Amino acid sequence: MSKKLKLSELQEFDAAEYLSTEEEVAAYLTNVLEENDPALLAAAIGDIARARGMTQVAKDSGIAREALYKALRPGSKPRFETISRVCAALGVRLVAQPIHLAP
Repeated sequence: MSKKLKLSELQEFDAAEYLSTEEEVAAYLTNVLEENDPALLAAAIGDIARARGMTQVAKDSGIAREALYKALRPGSKPRFETISRVCAALGVRLVAQPIHLAP
């Protein structure tokens, strides 16, 4: 008989622990962008920033670290300028692709 786990016994998932390569970061952002949810995008960029080091990302983006945490927390609605500056600091860019409809 297997032991049942309680929800409170499970560790909280942290995507930042799995974002160590540029390929992982790109795949993560691509999946998040497909959801078309600005708050989820901000949270995902926050995950990537934490994986890279929030202090360094704040310095590279020219945004105060406290403001960066606030802008990239789950449920936030950051301005596009903030997203753009953080993406540049992370070394990634958001790319538009045409949507092809299946015949």
